[in-house]
Amino acid sequence: RERVLDLLDELRETMPPEMDEARRTLANRDGLLHEAHTEATAIRDTAAVEAESALGDTGRRAEALIHDAEVRAYEIVEAGRAEHGQLVSATGVHQAGVRAAEGLRAEATAYRDSLHADADRYDADTRAEAERYAHTLRADAEDYAAKLRADAEDYVDRTLADLAQIAHRAAGTAEQGRAALAQRRGPAPGEDAPISD
Repeated sequence: RERVLDLLDELRETMPPEMDEARRTLANRDGLLHEAHTEATAIRDTAAVEAESALGDTGRRAEALIHDAEVRAYEIVEAGRAEHGQLVSATGVHQAGVRAAEGLRAEATAYRDSLHADADRYDADTRAEAERYAHTLRADAEDYAAKLRADAEDYVDRTLADLAQIAHRAAGTAEQGRAALAQRRGPAPGEDAPISD
């Protein structure tokens, strides 16, 4: 009887810490999965914000270039008009002024068109780069989340396997205790004693 009670005490002392460890392991698994999901979401959101910021900067730069081109074109045209006004006094000079003004106007238009084209190319290139960057960040975040999830599941699997082995050993100890108790009790009333070899 005392041996069985000792075995039961030993079993009670062994099991609770393992059960606590199993509960902690399961709780940590959920925490790790939640943390991986949260981190992946944060990385995805950061990538989206950075891409949006890059697109906004591109738009502002393009607008600034277009504005500068329009101001420069206006200045050139106004300079041509002023020069034209000064040269209007004589017919030959007037014709030369008209030609000069037309040349300046054509130059201003060509300059403005060139700047528009450059701004459009810059805008398209920057947008493409921002989209590639956002795509890369999203892919990296998803890979990282998948790795964290796999690591957490591997850890839980190993811990549960260890717990299963401990429980198996504890069950074997309990069975030995029951067998020892049954031997000490002897046969139940009405049963024949086991024949020893």
